[in-house]
Amino acid sequence: MRKLFLYSLLFILSTNLFAKDISAYLIGKYVSTDIAKERLAKAGFQVVAQYSPVKEGETIIFTNDALKAEAAKPKRAHAAVLRMFIDNKEKVISITNPLYFGRAFMQDEYDSTVFQAQLTALKSAFNGLKDSTDSLDEDDIAGFHFMMGMPYYNDVDKLGEASHNELLSKARKYKKGKNLIFELKLSDKSTLLGYELDKRTKKFVKKIGRANAAVLPYCISIEDGLASALGAKYYLAVSYPLLTMGEFMTISTVPGAINKDLSKPFK
Repeated sequence: MRKLFLYSLLFILSTNLFAKDISAYLIGKYVSTDIAKERLAKAGFQVVAQYSPVKEGETIIFTNDALKAEAAKPKRAHAAVLRMFIDNKEKVISITNPLYFGRAFMQDEYDSTVFQAQLTALKSAFNGLKDSTDSLDEDDIAGFHFMMGMPYYNDVDKLGEASHNELLSKARKYKKGKNLIFELKLSDKSTLLGYELDKRTKKFVKKIGRANAAVLPYCISIEDGLASALGAKYYLAVSYPLLTMGEFMTISTVPGAINKDLSKPFK
């Protein structure tokens, strides 16, 4: 029994010893939006939408069949897209790292082969990509939460319940569809929406860092008769892993505002 305990302890220690940090973003040399979309297409990605989260900045939302297949699994819709923020002010690009957000959004169903292939494709399309300083230990990403009492990935905000088609119709019709940035069908019972937040709500990006502006647009998952969104206290923190408690307090009203904004179409 004692030997078994020692072997188990050594295994745990060795696992932690060899765990490495995974960057949340990949930073690269500046390219225009048109060139970025051309390179993504050549690398096998499909552009879903183009969105401006901040002044002098554009985000390209993109996917491919492999990502959509993974995201079609129950409660995994947010893994369907990757994002590239083109900062026309700072002259740099930032891409969501598939190894990081894949672990975060696929949880225990994370398939390293699938997401490593995405990283390889991105590195071939954009030479010289470097890891961002924003990172987490690879063993901590799936179970991430900002601090005790804060939500995990599975602690979603429930926005509305109805049939799949009813929920989609409400999202499309709200403000005549002006808030709907993109609609991505994953299966007959699963759809991911990119949705516009109120102008005042999305100002949080300016407060805690435009470098990670690819955090927007916010996404809504419609699956099995439920419209839901990742809890803002989770999603903002996992997207800004270097966020301090002091910085978080400067946007303390934002999570509630996000939930309120996203709930409006489904009332």
